[in-house]
Amino acid sequence: MAIYHLEAKVISRGNGRSACAAAAYMICSQIYNDYDGIQHDYTHKQGLVWQQVFLPDNAPSEWQDRETLWNAVEENEKTKDSRLAHEFVVALPVELDKAQWEALLTEFVQEQFVADGMCADVCIHDTDGHNPHAHIMLTVRPLDEHGKWQYKTQKEYLCVRDGEERGFTASEFKSAQAEGWEKQYLYKPEKGKRRIYLPPSEAGRRGLIRADKHPKSTKYGRQNPITERWNSEEQLLSWRKAWADVTNQYLARVNAVDRIDHRSHAERGLDEQPTIHEGVTSQAMEYKGIISDRCELNRQIKADNLFLKELKAQVRKLTEAVVNTVPAIAERLEDIRAHMIKLQYHLLHNRAEIKDISGRVDWNLPLIKEYQSVKEKLKEKQTEKKSLASEKNNTSIFNPAKHVQLNKRISTLTEEIEELKTRKNQLNRAKRKSRDYER
Repeated sequence: MAIYHLEAKVISRGNGRSACAAAAYMICSQIYNDYDGIQHDYTHKQGLVWQQVFLPDNAPSEWQDRETLWNAVEENEKTKDSRLAHEFVVALPVELDKAQWEALLTEFVQEQFVADGMCADVCIHDTDGHNPHAHIMLTVRPLDEHGKWQYKTQKEYLCVRDGEERGFTASEFKSAQAEGWEKQYLYKPEKGKRRIYLPPSEAGRRGLIRADKHPKSTKYGRQNPITERWNSEEQLLSWRKAWADVTNQYLARVNAVDRIDHRSHAERGLDEQPTIHEGVTSQAMEYKGIISDRCELNRQIKADNLFLKELKAQVRKLTEAVVNTVPAIAERLEDIRAHMIKLQYHLLHNRAEIKDISGRVDWNLPLIKEYQSVKEKLKEKQTEKKSLASEKNNTSIFNPAKHVQLNKRISTLTEEIEELKTRKNQLNRAKRKSRDYER
């Protein structure tokens, strides 16, 4: 069945990742990173179904080669915690075939990202035939008309004039200075007092000595309006909705029954009592024939939700009948409504008979097993990464070959951990989807 899954990530040096490593891992190939001097080799990885690089019209044509593209990104970012790329992981409907997946992704990426000025690197993975999904890597800097990277943020100096403070970028300050605006610097005041920011003209009148050569500026600078929009919560919500809309269009074309929805239950107006997270342990107990408290509670919630649904149906029928308002029917309607409200507040305390769950367990068992396996692998790789990081810290700087070897292994583990985290989230979403179907 079609499942909505769109996971947004940031590939940043601050979280130990690199754009070249992420791209190499994504396409199951090798890419040399000029920035750190590491050959990221993932040719052993399986599951690549399709890959494509999409560029806006103003991007250099040589960026069709992803190694050139992502090395250009790495080269342009100078700091040790720079954001390098955005990454989306989306679940692909099993109701569609490979050609339809490619058409769906091409339409979504071209309309939502490339048309807005981003370079996109896209691939489809399906390692086991049951988990088709796509990775979408996007550049985070806009390009100018000549294909050159624009700024993400500009330094913004806080200047003063007649007691008013205002921010100006370096280019804006040239004209602002002619209008009487001055930068502010730290000065050493009279003995025993704290240093203060003053414009040079006032500091000169007071005979103060400058304490710092750097002018006063805003903490984060002024963000490029395009970058600011790309990073906004509103834009992410728009992309999430767009993915649901275009996917549902393709599902409709093949006459599939299922549809996906990016909204939460609350946004969709579903007032049923949500079930609780059962966990792998509880489901394993049920599989062995042992009644789990968590699973039993969920069965009660489902039974109560069913009863609530029946009450709502009665309310609708009575509402239709009370067109001319018969007092007795209206009184009965109010009784049912009151009962329904009480039920909504006491769903967790109502009891229901235990129903046969063998069908649900059979469906969920492969998910449970894979979830447990992914969880164990994730823990092992996180432990190994921590150990290697410690070994790297204790390795002498006079042993560069060892540092490169450790960096390469840590980079590989980082990408594998990200992949496992994504799969873990997909399995959780699949289990929730199966519970929705039961209701």
